[in-house]
Amino acid sequence: MISITFPDKTVRQYEEGVTALDIAKSISEGLARNVVSAKVDGEVVDATRPINRDAELQLFTWNDNEGKSTMWHSSAHLMAEAVEALYPGAKFGIGPDIENGFYYDIDLGDKVISENDFKKIEDKMLELARQKQEFVRKEVSKEDAIKYFTEKGDEYKLELINELEDGEITFYESGNFTDLCRGPHVPNTGGIKAVKILSVAGAYWRGDENRKQLTRLYGITFPKKKELDEFLVRLEEAKKRDHRKIGKELELFTFSQRVGAGLPLWLPKGAQLRERLENFLKKVQREAGYEPVITPHIGKVELYKTSGHYDKYGEDSFRPISTPIEGEEFFLKPMNCPHHCEIYSSKPHSYRDLPIRYAEFGTVYRYEQSGELHGLTRVRGFTQDDAHIFCTPDQVKDEFKAVMAIVMKIFSALDFKDFTVQISLRDPDDTEKYIGTDENWEKAERAILEVAEETGLNTIVEYGEAAFYGPKMDFMVKDALGRKWQLGTIQVDYNLPERFELEYVGADNEKHRPVMIHRAPFGSMERFVAVLIEHTEGKFPLWLTPEQAIILPISEKYQKYAEKVLKLLNNSEIRAQIDSRSEKTGKKIRDAELKRIPYMLIVGEKEEGQGLVSVRRQGKGDIGTLSIQEFVDLINDEVEKEINK
Repeated sequence: MISITFPDKTVRQYEEGVTALDIAKSISEGLARNVVSAKVDGEVVDATRPINRDAELQLFTWNDNEGKSTMWHSSAHLMAEAVEALYPGAKFGIGPDIENGFYYDIDLGDKVISENDFKKIEDKMLELARQKQEFVRKEVSKEDAIKYFTEKGDEYKLELINELEDGEITFYESGNFTDLCRGPHVPNTGGIKAVKILSVAGAYWRGDENRKQLTRLYGITFPKKKELDEFLVRLEEAKKRDHRKIGKELELFTFSQRVGAGLPLWLPKGAQLRERLENFLKKVQREAGYEPVITPHIGKVELYKTSGHYDKYGEDSFRPISTPIEGEEFFLKPMNCPHHCEIYSSKPHSYRDLPIRYAEFGTVYRYEQSGELHGLTRVRGFTQDDAHIFCTPDQVKDEFKAVMAIVMKIFSALDFKDFTVQISLRDPDDTEKYIGTDENWEKAERAILEVAEETGLNTIVEYGEAAFYGPKMDFMVKDALGRKWQLGTIQVDYNLPERFELEYVGADNEKHRPVMIHRAPFGSMERFVAVLIEHTEGKFPLWLTPEQAIILPISEKYQKYAEKVLKLLNNSEIRAQIDSRSEKTGKKIRDAELKRIPYMLIVGEKEEGQGLVSVRRQGKGDIGTLSIQEFVDLINDEVEKEINK
């Protein structure tokens, strides 16, 4: 007999070789019908895998993230089986689950899949799913694996197999499809009741632009058609809120192939919006004791080798810049922190100087693959609202809490109410991808965990998501569509001070290493603005919006009065403009609504005669006639409430 420990710490005895599915059946038939995978001693596995030792067990259903992941990965196999049946000779690259569904990279030879083919693939998938095909896991020798895919003629799988060690190769069979895969998978395809092929795109094999472009087919599945229908409604809403579409409509930003892919150009209105975000944070930072610094966009390669960024981001960066001096190379900076370390080390420091807080809106560069670029959310040049705090070990917790307060202030001012705090720690099973000693990592991780406990934050812990130099606390914001975005981040770092040999003289007159806290409440300005656009549908808070009001004279006759109103508003720092077009007032109002301008001020004979404006609120209609000063007070009161919630 073996002992199985459940998440609530209860323990039950079972025969050796029992499966998670068997255990679910022993609890209830209903649970067994819904179990899709299980976690055994921390590893997510098939619910049908035998358990031969005492173990901790957690069962996953569709309602768990791990359950969705399992079902969607299994659905990728189902889609591949359907494609292979419909397009004989297709070859397959990789087919992972993703945040919403799955994809598979496919070499179709001279065949092409278009949107017109989606329905027949969906129908074939449902036909196969109704057969309740079981997923059968098989351990295969490297020799047999190579033989199988050589006979099948699939060079993509052969390349993947050649990178694996003998003894760690597994196949999964379902129906007529066999795939190289680690799993896990659902017990059978019967739980897949609703299917949608979402899109088709090109993707270079292994993300290498010098290799063949494959067809990437995206899909999603659900255990109920109702859930698919609800998802499709959300998808349509997401399209309406797409920041690329709204950004163009509101004239916020653009891209130019002459400038280069992934390098956004901020238009006047977008630049003003971004500037207001920056000024808001700069004011908060000044009050919190931050000092502004400015660093160059490049640095010598040796700088980033010292910091470890060259090894971490070298492959994903622009090529080094050679100078006329032989052997001298510069790098477009992938991060601001090495530069801030050099600023700190430019003069001696005492413990009395600490904490020192350097802040910079610094632009950094990463060479993202062209297929990964997406509007402002995935770019090659982006600006971080970066700051680095150098402090003593005793100051870490208080500084960390102060940064958290800044993040909360930003979220409040922008009405981000739904967010999760994620503590990202090292992967304990793969510590080689991180720099620094185990001792430093333990101190840094302990500091973050203790701060979370002391502040009463509701947090989740994710292993393997830490930065390469230290653990971090990420603020995952859920937008109006329920999508999660990682925005603010705070990181504790004992390692870069070691690598840069940073010091301060302590009260004992001895030299000590400072602790470094990295923080970026917005994250990147580009991604933050993209998320804000989609969250608000372009209806920004009044304090932030590029245009707070538009003046609509009902005819050319009242143009001069409109100009007088505009001057008075500008003198009161209200952002406004005049719509002087020879259009009917109704059309001007509709156009202003579409531009998401919060207030419309209609002026005609009555308003001019009494020195008033008739006020409409975007989306709400008429709110009455006000004097200019009353309208200014209305705007200022609303802004004050937004910023000081």
